[in-house]
Amino acid sequence: MMNIGIVCYPTYGGSGVVATELGIALAKKGHKVHFISYSQPFRLNQFNENLFYHEVNVNDYPLFEYQPYESVLASKIVDVAIYERLDILHVHYAIPHASVAYMAQQILKSKKIYLPYITTLHGTDITLVGRDPSFEPVIRFSLNESNAITSVSESLMKETLQTFKIDNKIEVIPNFINIEDYMKPHSPCSKKHYAPNGEKILIHVSNFRKVKRVEDVVAVFNATREKVNCKLLLIGDGPERPHIEKLCRESQYHADVISMGRIPNPMDILCLGDLFLLPSETESFGLAALEAMAMKMPVISTNAGGLPEVNINGVTGFTSNVGDVNEMSENAIKLLSDELLLSKFKTNAFEQAKKFDVNIVLPAYEKLYKKVIEKQKIVF
Repeated sequence: MMNIGIVCYPTYGGSGVVATELGIALAKKGHKVHFISYSQPFRLNQFNENLFYHEVNVNDYPLFEYQPYESVLASKIVDVAIYERLDILHVHYAIPHASVAYMAQQILKSKKIYLPYITTLHGTDITLVGRDPSFEPVIRFSLNESNAITSVSESLMKETLQTFKIDNKIEVIPNFINIEDYMKPHSPCSKKHYAPNGEKILIHVSNFRKVKRVEDVVAVFNATREKVNCKLLLIGDGPERPHIEKLCRESQYHADVISMGRIPNPMDILCLGDLFLLPSETESFGLAALEAMAMKMPVISTNAGGLPEVNINGVTGFTSNVGDVNEMSENAIKLLSDELLLSKFKTNAFEQAKKFDVNIVLPAYEKLYKKVIEKQKIVF
């Protein structure tokens, strides 16, 4: 069994969700897992004797306009590595975790302690933040110095290599879900609460940033509603939510749109849906789409980023070019107007989701950990 350190952001973003679920799965297999973050990851809400949380406390010094989080995080990693005897460190999201991991590794090396680190790329650390030229030298260096790099999709791997031209190899290990969690009864309310007259239910889940193109969700719904009696449930919160809610209120179908805000466990609502909408400008993987498919929901999405690797066009749903709301609407109407076709796509979506079950993906991480640890022992 291994002693594993995990550094991640504790928020609702996909990288934090995947990192936390990975740690929980590893702990269930008997590995000791130490989470290191500035607050407890929101999904780290269960007890396991192999799970540990180490909080990074940043004191408010008047001297600093911006508090030195990276330095404090590096010190905490060093502390945990020494006293918990970590075998390996796994950092999620390149900025600033990869460079901090390198700093901690060098400090430990001066103490004759050798801690390899793996960097997992999740998307916006490369596709959005990473494109800032001021970050490029640091990201490129810390990725090249990583003992291993993983990417959540083939698309993100290719984009990283193109953007940073790093020399290090990138191994693709996709995001995952625990399919058993999606097979349990979830909803505390019935579908009739939202669709009292048997309406179809369309769902969108996101952080309501511009890149999610939630305006397109509303446009697709309005066009679909003209042909099919349906409702739209909007789940999540973010900077675009007020604008989207205003847009919905100005629509003739405003009574058929329900903005629900952030929900701790979206599965409670996903189980009510008939169709999932994800018209994002870019998605490194598409975890929201995978979660919907695990609840037997076909997906109408763009073909951006890693989405086609999850949502198979014409099988589990349909993919379209970014902004092509007409084609998305036509595909939504096609599915919702044909019960046999919709049923077939629901089954296909669930079967595809099963390929990303944690029991299939987790061994790839374990294998990589062991390979990196053994290689480090040989080098040192």
